[in-house]
Amino acid sequence: MAFDPLYLNLSGHIAGVDEVGRGPLAGAVVTAAVILDPNNPIVGLDDSKKLSEKKREVLALEIREKALCFCIARAEHEEIDALNIFHATLLAMKRAVEGLEIKPDKVLVDGKFCPDIAFPSEAVVKGDSRVAAISAASILAKVFRDNEMIVLDAVYPGYGFAKHKGYPTKVHIAALEKLGVTPIHRRSYKPVQRVLDDDSLKSRG
Repeated sequence: MAFDPLYLNLSGHIAGVDEVGRGPLAGAVVTAAVILDPNNPIVGLDDSKKLSEKKREVLALEIREKALCFCIARAEHEEIDALNIFHATLLAMKRAVEGLEIKPDKVLVDGKFCPDIAFPSEAVVKGDSRVAAISAASILAKVFRDNEMIVLDAVYPGYGFAKHKGYPTKVHIAALEKLGVTPIHRRSYKPVQRVLDDDSLKSRG
């Protein structure tokens, strides 16, 4: 795809940052920071949501092989509940940037807000379809989190984590109401709160 020419000719090490997992009711929010190698381009980068699962998996391997460096970081469900999802996401982004082996000259972050970091940064709306490094970050984060939710599906069977990845689908809500809240659910999210409140009322009754 054609990326925004505004960001194609930036000099120095440019880190792209993106997240996945703001909406799910369970699991961590995962972020990635990537510094691509301009001399070793990757064909087919795009917003991870526009790519098939198979294509994301292939690209994720290529990004890991060809990028100058990358870091995947996270904020756990407990941190999301304590901080709220907005601040937990910024914290996870900060961790990803600070975990890079190469210090970036500039950080481009998908969305409208930047984490509190010691590097020049810029928020880029729809950055995952405008900046190659952000696209790469979105793919790494998506593949990592999806694979983690598949593992958690075996730990907490019956919820369908392997399919919906923790998002509030009808299947997930029905499983929550039938099976209850797991240790990885975000207790500050309303559908989870409702189940906890119902269970509390039943126990009192």
